[in-house]
Amino acid sequence: MKTHNRSRRSIRLKHYDYSQSGWYFITICTAQRLCLFGEIVDGNMIPNAFGKIAIAQWQHSATLRQEITFDAWVLMPNHIHSIVVISQHRNPTNNAKYGGFAKRKPKSLSTFVSGFKGATTRQINHLRNSPGGTIWQRNYYEHIIRNETALTQIRDYIATNPMRWTDDQLHPNNPSKW
Repeated sequence: MKTHNRSRRSIRLKHYDYSQSGWYFITICTAQRLCLFGEIVDGNMIPNAFGKIAIAQWQHSATLRQEITFDAWVLMPNHIHSIVVISQHRNPTNNAKYGGFAKRKPKSLSTFVSGFKGATTRQINHLRNSPGGTIWQRNYYEHIIRNETALTQIRDYIATNPMRWTDDQLHPNNPSKW
């Protein structure tokens, strides 16, 4: 029987606390860049039933997680881009260990992404009658937004993403950098 090495190199900034207050640009992609959520028509995203589930869960995330708000965001056929704002007052000396398989820190960016992925996966798999099916790619891309210039550029990137879909590096017909 072949065993797989489950350990993988983290792409996160070493020693950075992703539960601390801050602005983060994230991209979450579907497995194999499959266009599960709808299509782009005339520069506009038209969500299908799966896309509507993803949108509803995305919006619901902010009500479930009081520390999370969204600035700009867009659902695309095979990914979601967002500026996620974490705002909380935490004790910076809290060095407690965290439980669970992935050992995610409560109220962190990774806990939020994991919860969103899990909720959408369960609902989409239920709708398409495919329990255990894979919806999302492992991991996600994140970038810490450090200044107003970067924030403005990222907002513009998100807003214009549907209009640039055919040239997008995540379009299934384009070679991926990842």
